[in-house]
Amino acid sequence: MPAASAQEVVRDLVPRIAARAEHYDAGGTFPAEDFADLRDRGLLGLMVPRELGGFGASFADYAAVASELATGAGATALIFNMHASVTGALAHTPDDLLQQLGAPESCFDARDRLLSDAADGALYAVAMSERGSGSRLSRTTTGYRRGDRGFRITGRKAFVSGAGHADAYLVTAKDVDGTEPKVSYFLVPAGEGVQVEPTWDSLGMRATGSHDVHFDVAVGPDALLGGLEGLTLLVAQVMPQWLVASYAAVYVGVARSALRVGSAHLRERGLHGLPAVRNRMGRADAAVAAAEAVVQEAARRVAQQPGEPETNRWVWRAKLVAGDTAAQVASSVLEAAGTSATRRGHPLERIYRDARCGALQPATSDVCADWLGVAALGGDPDRDTEAPRW
Repeated sequence: MPAASAQEVVRDLVPRIAARAEHYDAGGTFPAEDFADLRDRGLLGLMVPRELGGFGASFADYAAVASELATGAGATALIFNMHASVTGALAHTPDDLLQQLGAPESCFDARDRLLSDAADGALYAVAMSERGSGSRLSRTTTGYRRGDRGFRITGRKAFVSGAGHADAYLVTAKDVDGTEPKVSYFLVPAGEGVQVEPTWDSLGMRATGSHDVHFDVAVGPDALLGGLEGLTLLVAQVMPQWLVASYAAVYVGVARSALRVGSAHLRERGLHGLPAVRNRMGRADAAVAAAEAVVQEAARRVAQQPGEPETNRWVWRAKLVAGDTAAQVASSVLEAAGTSATRRGHPLERIYRDARCGALQPATSDVCADWLGVAALGGDPDRDTEAPRW
């Protein structure tokens, strides 16, 4: 199926997903029905190459699908984003780059198996953040040791969206025996040695089920992604789209949903004729359109010129603009709608809470602005910093 049609498939699902969003948000529970729909339509294989059974989507295709999905439910789109970040990075990392770095041939077979499994419906989660250090890879405390049959991984991760429902977890861990500890990526299957601790009770994105996960697990050599140790910081700098701009598409969709739901509420209450309301909605419409344009430009550049310095500047711009715009637009629309829209169960109340999380998702708006500021002043934003960026 062509990748372009995936957006149409999601668009057809959005009314059903939107109708269920309040239920999952209220209970803070994983949106199982949403993912059953996505799985049934093959959308967990969005980023998987067509020869392996997927849609063969580009980053631009992903951004369009994620934004569309987020107009129905931001939490569902955020979990989907994490899965797409894993499958997208696997599918889009060039073979020749891995070969130049010394990756063994076995890593390509392992990668294709993981991608084929996703096309068949496997769901992947990201276990990168930790309590006390967030998503800064250089401060990872989860460790791994080499053994005769692979690796032993031990540690605790936080903010793991889809925890307890994923088939495998992308885990960052450092080599605890090395003189210069390397931070590496592992894809760890759910099961023995992987324990979910229910900790998620948040302001927004409540239905992501982003609980803590404890790992004390042995994995085979194929669990090391790319077949190489120490890839995480390199990937973060060369391919920041999956750690930064993939969130941007989600929050543009959340902002768009605030406009849609707010407009319906204002017309229903007969408030749409007030000049102050029209002013707020006009400014919100322009802000969302501007954010969409930035995200689309970033996505286009990633699809056509990944890793280029100017592409990466657009990646950081997209996350900054989308996160800030979602919060500002949702707040303004909620204020126009009035107190009745702040009641629990009203979609604008949920959207407002979800939108407020956009600037807080890594990389946060402050981190994005600092990165862009260093670049604008002629510096190297990945290296000219008092503390490691990642």
